[in-house]
Order: sequence, then C-alpha cells, then structure tokens
Amino acid sequence: MMRRALIALGAAALVLGSMGRPVPAAEPHWPPSLTVGTASPGGTYAAYGEGLARVLTRELGILVVARSTEGPAENIRLLEAGDIQLGFVTLGIALQGWNGTASFAGGKPLRSMRALFPMYDTPFQFMARDGSGIRAIADLTGKRVGIGPQGGTSGAYVPAFLKVLKVEPTLAFGDWAELANQVQSGSLDGLVVAAGVPFPSFLDLERKGKVRYLPLSPGQIADLKSAMPELGGSLVGAGTYPSLRSNYETVGLYNFAVARRDLPVDLAYAILEAVFANHEELVEIHSAAADTVPSNFTRNPFLPFHDGAVRWYESKGLLGVSRGD
Repeated sequence: MMRRALIALGAAALVLGSMGRPVPAAEPHWPPSLTVGTASPGGTYAAYGEGLARVLTRELGILVVARSTEGPAENIRLLEAGDIQLGFVTLGIALQGWNGTASFAGGKPLRSMRALFPMYDTPFQFMARDGSGIRAIADLTGKRVGIGPQGGTSGAYVPAFLKVLKVEPTLAFGDWAELANQVQSGSLDGLVVAAGVPFPSFLDLERKGKVRYLPLSPGQIADLKSAMPELGGSLVGAGTYPSLRSNYETVGLYNFAVARRDLPVDLAYAILEAVFANHEELVEIHSAAADTVPSNFTRNPFLPFHDGAVRWYESKGLLGVSRGD
C-alpha cells in the first residue's frame, strides 16, 4: 500500500511539473493535497478516480492522488477518520453508513461525508465463464464466484442478493483484477459485479475468452427491489460488451463523489467547476462518466450536499439541493 501511494504521489507530481500551461495558484487556506478514495484495481472506480485526480491536479493547482481501497465502505471509514478528503460511494452503502446500520460503521452513524457530484449508475451484473456449465443464475449454486473486495458494493450486497435469489455458490473476495485472472485460469466460475459499465475486468476477460451474462428475470428483479428498497431498475445496453447482444435488465445503485464536511467551501465549489467543465475528458477516461452531469444531482435523495456544492448548483439555477447542517 505504501509503495502504491508513493507511485501515485510521484505520478501526480509529474503531472504538475510537465503541464504546458501554468497552473493556478492554490488558495492559501486550501490543503496542499487531496486524496480520493476509489476501489480495487481492475474496476470502474479505479479508472474513473485516476482520471479525476489528473483533472483536479491540473485545474486546482494542488496535488490530488487516487488511493486504492476496498470500495465505498472503506472510503466512508477513511473519510470519517480524516485519512482521505474525497471518496466514491454507492448510495446504498452511504445510507447504511449514515444510519450506522452496517457492520463497517461500528454501531455509530458516520456523518462526516457530504455529497459533491453524481457519477453514474452501478448496475449489478452476473457473468460466468464459458465452459463453466452455468446458463442461468439458478446454476450458480455449488459454483465458485468472485464478488470483489469485502468493503466494496458487490461484497456488501451480493451475499444478500443470493439469499433472496435462493442460490448458494462459494464466494471469493479480492481485487477485481486478481479475481478476473482466476476466472481466466478456471479457478473461479464467474463474477458478480456492481460497477459502472463497461466494467474493465469484463472487457479484459472478453479479450481472452468467451463469457456469458446471466439475466435476471422480471420476478427476480421485483424480489430484489422488494427486499432492498434502495435499489432501482438498471440497464446495460446491448453492445456494451462484445458478447452482450441484447439489453441486460438488472437492478442498480447510483454513485456519488463525496467530501468531508470540513473541506473548504470554495474548494468544494472549485471541484464541481473543474469536474463539469472537463466532462468530455472524463468521458474519454471512462464512458460511465457520460452520466456525470449536474442534473443527476437529483439521484441523491438523502445525503446532504456539501455547502460548496449547494452554492455551485444554486449558482447554475439548480434548486432543491439538500443542505448539510
């Protein structure tokens, strides 16, 4: 982890030192650097976060580093402890942390986080290795399935999903890149992923061999939404992956970037200005960022927005933004 952090710091320093134009001077009351909690390598959060860090480093004139984590649950804990200043969360995990109902919350509400900007929808996607004999979700019983880091959205939600769907595979936790390697080698039969699309590890597996996407039936979708009301309907469009030839209907959660409540108000405002002004660049980094647009702030129904974010949205005529205390 230390080596990873040093590499990230060095890369960001190179970005600052090799720009073709002068960077703006940081405000004196801003911190000298920011750390963004993302998730494990091989996932959408990691790719999105590395790109966001480059954009913010350039536009803010301060060092911004993407930190690999286990995902939203760890990001919320790190934010609460002050170890990171920004992080990515799915709203379901954020709701559990806010209310203190999740095991990662340690029995107390974790309320240092404030929403900044919408990222994208996270569809749950069930994938099996061709040759595994898996043709439907019911076939997962008795199989070996990877579900990502324990602190990630998949790791938190998929065990509950499988209970609702009445299937009992053997579950494996770990970094997405490593789990994908295990699918490729045949030591895992498939993956269940909650992530923005296209999911990098799925694309990597598609390049190396055949895979199959396991559809959810309308009844299964209804059962999941009934058991977990925070879930919404979600769709992975045909062609998102080379072997996905028809629309994939599923359930999903929305992702938001969050910040500590004590982040300077004008810095939070500047972050939103940088993100939305560089939307096309973020989409080039990962196509899921197509949904990183101001109007999607309404996808957050409960988490208070940072005061700087409220100021930004209201300055653009977007009203009804929930405020912090």
